[in-house]
Amino acid sequence: MKITSNSGLILEGGGMRGVFTCGVLDCFMDNEIRFPYSIGVSAGACNGLSYVSRQRGRAKFSNIDLLEKYNYIGIKYLITKGNIMDFDLLFDTFPNEIIPYDYEVLSKSEQRFEMVTTSCKTGEACYFEEKNNPDRVIDIVKASSSLPFVCPISYVDGEPMLDGGIADSIPIMRARELGFDNNVVVLTRNKGYRKSEREMKIVNLFYRKYPALRRAIMMRNKIYNEQIEMVEKMEDAGEIVVIRPERPIEVGRMERDAKKLLALYEEGYALAEQCLR
Repeated sequence: MKITSNSGLILEGGGMRGVFTCGVLDCFMDNEIRFPYSIGVSAGACNGLSYVSRQRGRAKFSNIDLLEKYNYIGIKYLITKGNIMDFDLLFDTFPNEIIPYDYEVLSKSEQRFEMVTTSCKTGEACYFEEKNNPDRVIDIVKASSSLPFVCPISYVDGEPMLDGGIADSIPIMRARELGFDNNVVVLTRNKGYRKSEREMKIVNLFYRKYPALRRAIMMRNKIYNEQIEMVEKMEDAGEIVVIRPERPIEVGRMERDAKKLLALYEEGYALAEQCLR
């Protein structure tokens, strides 16, 4: 794996499966591996922010240690806050008080970093890059992480947004469009994984104001599978490097078992090390 001026790092989401990515990024930081350009989706956006600010171990600590302490995922939050996760804790208390985010390093970083959201109005991917406004950084990463159905709609610049994975789960083409064609892709599923393409039925109660978003959600799995097939073809052709779990993983999107999460983190670290040899 050789880093050049046209190298890009693409970080898939996947909820708590993103601890695999935490391991990869901590390994990169331990070895002073910096990409000129990175792009993250959902959990990939969250973890990518700590990578760009050079806060080694921060993402692991928030995803594993603080999850055990604060138990910030669960149905109780969906009932009490209308959100499957405690966003007040994750996007306010954590970055401002418990495990402060280093906005100064972000603002001075020469690395470009984009985060992906999905526009509720158009159903299309939006790509945001922000280094100087902490409030806008949080707005973007919160929107990128707002899962459909179980999280409320978020807003960026006054526009309604949801999880970036709806429209662009693996934004490798975005990186290539910007001129970054020497790419490393970090996935959170094993090789050969595919989503079911059975047509999703959306109850009329959800997103009636946003027909384009409804269509995007219904097409999500098909588009994801197409992206994965493209990634595997590019990998086989030697055009990209892919780092992914080697086996089907036991960690769910809303996993709370710390032992499982730590094992997946360690796998990510070890596989990243292999790529650096």
